Formats: sequence, structure tokens, C-alpha cells
Amino acid sequence: MGTINHPDLQLALKDFLIEEEKLTQVVYRMTKEMKMGLSKETHARAAVKCFVTYVQDLPTGKERGKFLALDLGGSNFRVLLVIIRGDSDLQTESRTYVFPETLMTGTAKELFDFITECLVQFCRQFGLENEGLPLGFTFSFPCHQQGLSKGTLVAWTKGFRVEGVVGRNVVELLQEAITRRGEISVTVVALINDTVGTLLSTAYFNNNCRIGLIVGTGTNACYVEKTVNAECFEGYQTSPKPYMVINTEWGAFGDNGVLEFVRTPYDKVIDKETVNPGRQTFEKCISGMYMGEMVRLILIDMMAKGVMFRNESSEKLLQRGSFSTSYISDIESDAPGEYRMCNKVLHNLGLRGNQESDRLNLRYICEAVSSRSAKLCACGLVTLINKMNINEVAIAVDGSVYRYHPTYPSMLEHHMKKLLKPGVKFELVCSEDGSGRGAALAAATTVKNK
Repeated sequence: MGTINHPDLQLALKDFLIEEEKLTQVVYRMTKEMKMGLSKETHARAAVKCFVTYVQDLPTGKERGKFLALDLGGSNFRVLLVIIRGDSDLQTESRTYVFPETLMTGTAKELFDFITECLVQFCRQFGLENEGLPLGFTFSFPCHQQGLSKGTLVAWTKGFRVEGVVGRNVVELLQEAITRRGEISVTVVALINDTVGTLLSTAYFNNNCRIGLIVGTGTNACYVEKTVNAECFEGYQTSPKPYMVINTEWGAFGDNGVLEFVRTPYDKVIDKETVNPGRQTFEKCISGMYMGEMVRLILIDMMAKGVMFRNESSEKLLQRGSFSTSYISDIESDAPGEYRMCNKVLHNLGLRGNQESDRLNLRYICEAVSSRSAKLCACGLVTLINKMNINEVAIAVDGSVYRYHPTYPSMLEHHMKKLLKPGVKFELVCSEDGSGRGAALAAATTVKNK
């Protein structure tokens, strides 16, 4: 970042420029919180829950067979056929089905009957009705897993409010709908979320992969833990398998107040406006759902103080959510001294922005928000690497912020290097279709180990 000339803007952005000493403290505090989540004794009151996923085998690249996968995590729903031929040879056929909005607030029967209807259509198209294929289900809503193919929905998110699903085993609801329909022979063998899918789909091609990270609308990560440390798993002391994938649900880090020393007044305003105030504290500092809103609040503040866009006003900017997070990526993708994308964004907001200083300052605000996100995300990844105590690791990453922000991957790498012990090597790998392929690979490793 360049030099910010105006003292009011300097003051507003000061808290976003977290120095290394504080970042080290974030790592220390997150380590402590994770240990609480893993321990049977403290799990119930832990903010970072570290849920057991029951995934104990990562793909080896030697899996073979045909597998079905379902991916439900938002407004689109996909069915996939994944043919695995071993030696990292993987072929995918997929179909996306538009999800009728009425289903998001309907009943459990309507939802699972619709999923089954799409699955039947797909199986007919590829002549799979009687093959008895195993199926992996990526269901990206918070679930409490009691087994690899058993998970009860804790709460709906993303605008879903389907009756009769919370507290129920979603695999059972799906299997019942398939049986009720009676037209295809399919067995649901694995239930995972998108971070686990991201990890599995990359681990298939890269046997060094031990972490799955999502930085998109929300943020979460999973990692490979020693089974003996996963105390919430029944057989943690006697399991013949040395490892267990842990879903950290790290978005909730700080819900107990331990992140107050890095939060800004703007974070507090955003939190109050959300549907879940006081929850998902870490996520609200990092993810795409909140970054654009953060920039909007700072910008409104600066305009009110006469620091930027003097004598201009924007009706649109006063609306919550009007500054899309994608605008941050656009503004930061302009080359130094160029403002093509920035001008486009200002035009959308109804601002003229004739002063170069205004456009420069807007870029500073965007950089402050996105670099803080990358710094805190780096803290999370460093915590996981330290926890595993390994010297070399590949991290599978997915999500719109990571994929589309021009410098996010390099910022993440830069801050991780500064925080990690010397000599620790890591690589960030952009995951290919974690929620689709990952579910099929979860099914493949399950079947192989039976």
C-alpha cells in the first residue's frame, strides 16, 4: 500500500493493518481454541468445534470404479457420475438442476423427492438405474456427524428453511426418498461438506495434501489430525487408523471474545446488521459475504467527514450490500495509475470521482480490507500446520475470494511465510470441483475399505 495522506482515512484504516506481533497472538489463541474443540471435556463450550468427519482415509490415486455424487450447497444442485480408473485418471459427467425457490422453504419430503427425481433422470440418461452404485453426498450445511454416512442437520443456513430436516439424519431422508421412488438402485455411503470435498479432490492428485480451505462467501477449513487427538470420536484410542479429518468450523473463532483485540468498529457495525449477531466472528472478518460491506461502511464514513468524493452523494451507496465484494477484486486489478475498473465501479454507484486522490483512496480502503482478510486466513492455516507439526504440506483451496481476487493467493503465501517456523514448506493448490469430485472420492475410499 502507498502512503495515505488524509489523517481521518489513516485513522480509519489503522486497525486493519494488523502488525506481526498481533498475528502471532491470533495463532496462539486459535491453537488454544482448537485444543478445546478436540477435547471431549471442553468440546461443548469450545467456539472452534473441530468436528470429527469420520473420514479416515485420503484417496491414494489407486481407487477404481463408478461412483455417483450429489452436491447441494445453495441455489444450484448437481448430480455427477465419476469414473475412476486409478493412476490419477478421473472422468466426470455432471448435470446441474435449477433449484425451485419454493423448495427452500418447503417440507423435507418435497426437498428429498426433488433430489431423487433429478437423480433418477440422471441415472436414466446414463443407463445406471440398476447398477447399484455407491453415492457420496456433499451437503454444505452444518451437520453433526455420527458416522461417515450419518449426519444430523444442526441448522439451516443460506436462506434454506425446510421443515422437518433439522435434527434428522439427512442420509436417511435421502435413502428413504430413493426407496419410496423405487426406480433406481443406489446406496448413499458417505456424507461430507465442501471443505472435506476440497481436501479429497486435491489429495487424489497430490499425496502431500493435508488441509482443505474455503475462502468464498463464507470461510472454513478441515485438516488431517492424529486419531488419538480426536477425543470426540468414540474409538479414538483404539482405532486402527492413525488419522482423522477434522472439520474445524473456524468461522466461529472469536465468538467468545478472544478476537476483540483485532476487531474494528466497522466489524461491530456489520455484526449487528447480520442475521446471526455475535456468531461467526472470524468469518465476518475474512469472507466475501462481508468484505464489500466493510468497504461501503468505511467509504460512507469518509464521505460524511468530507475526506472523499466531496460534494457528491450516492443513493445506491446508502443501501446495505450495494458495494459488492467483486468490486474489491475489480478495483485492485487495475494497474498502478490506471482506473478503468475503478471508474466502472464508481459509475455503477453513481459517483463521478473526478479527483485522482478519491480513486487512490478507494483503492487503499479495498487493499486494507482484503489484506486483513488474507492475514487472518494465513493465521488460521499456520495454526493448522503447526498443529500437525509437519515440514511439508499442500493446501487445497477453493472459494470466490481466493479464485477471483488478483493478489489474494500471493498475500496469503507472503503472510504464511512470515508466521511459519523457518524451513516449513507449503504450496497452495486451487482445488478442482471439490464438492462434486470430492463426494465421489469419499464414496470410493469408503467402498475400498469395506
